[in-house]
Amino acid sequence: VIDHPKYQESKRIAIFLSMPDEVQTEDIIKDIFKQGKECFIPRYKPQSNHMDMLKLSSAEDISSLALTSWNILQPSDDDNAREEALAGGGLDLIFMPGLGFDKKGNRLGRGKGYYDTYLERCMKHPRGKPYTIALAFREQICESVPVTENDVPVDEILYEDC
Repeated sequence: VIDHPKYQESKRIAIFLSMPDEVQTEDIIKDIFKQGKECFIPRYKPQSNHMDMLKLSSAEDISSLALTSWNILQPSDDDNAREEALAGGGLDLIFMPGLGFDKKGNRLGRGKGYYDTYLERCMKHPRGKPYTIALAFREQICESVPVTENDVPVDEILYEDC
């Protein structure tokens, strides 16, 4: 990931805080800060499909985040001091989680449409849609995954030996 040309050229990067069953992102987040890039993480709104990408100030900032009922760390609802990526300069790159992927770039998420809805909002930003890379385990690559017209394919899927 760290040697990927899109990662190297990106300055504003959104990345998920990994759950135990996902590709672990902690080292990538540390590298984002080490390289002087800006790091944004998701804040999901429950009972909706709305998500914002909020700026982290450092890798250590993660320890100040609240744990949601889904066991995901994220900025609390009353944390309004952080920059939201689309209110500022947009994003260059989004690293995306998922449960399954196919080689056409289709992604099976957790069913709420948070990332698809967020990418639709990105397309309306003057900077346009950021490049998207899904981080996966080889076992998550399928022949095909079910999609709807609202699903936005990822640009690239990275997994071991891809």
